[in-house]
Amino acid sequence: MGHEKMGIAMKTIKQIADEIGVSKQAVHQKRKSKELSTALQSFTTTVDGTVYISVDGESLIKQAFNGYGRKVVDVNEPTTVDALVSMLQSELDSKNKLIDEQQQTIRELTAALENTTASLHAAQSLHAGTMQKQLLGEEASLLASDRKASPKGHFLRKIFGK
Repeated sequence: MGHEKMGIAMKTIKQIADEIGVSKQAVHQKRKSKELSTALQSFTTTVDGTVYISVDGESLIKQAFNGYGRKVVDVNEPTTVDALVSMLQSELDSKNKLIDEQQQTIRELTAALENTTASLHAAQSLHAGTMQKQLLGEEASLLASDRKASPKGHFLRKIFGK
């Protein structure tokens, strides 16, 4: 797994990077930064070109990454992955339910709009029929009044006798 120096478990840069969820290069850069380079010297050993870091040094590196808003996640812990999958599935189920509700609302609104449109057409037809009757009634009334004013009953003819 790692390396041991005087009975102390040590990890490689890659192992620490995998646990944190960052690249090896990111851990190397953090290790060489001003804030950590001096502090890590006593916790670091190089064997055959591989850098090993003790548990205390590992803690310093993880704290440095946590300070920048990164969450340290143990990828070997199945509950973390299971919890993430469960959370995502729950969110997906919730969003699917919301979509179903919105589709039902759209169907209901479409039906209401169709009913309103049909009622509007019926009202327009009824209004048009009423207007036609009124116009025909006024036309008939005008014709009747014209007949009354026709030459037969014209009062001037009666006066002048023509």
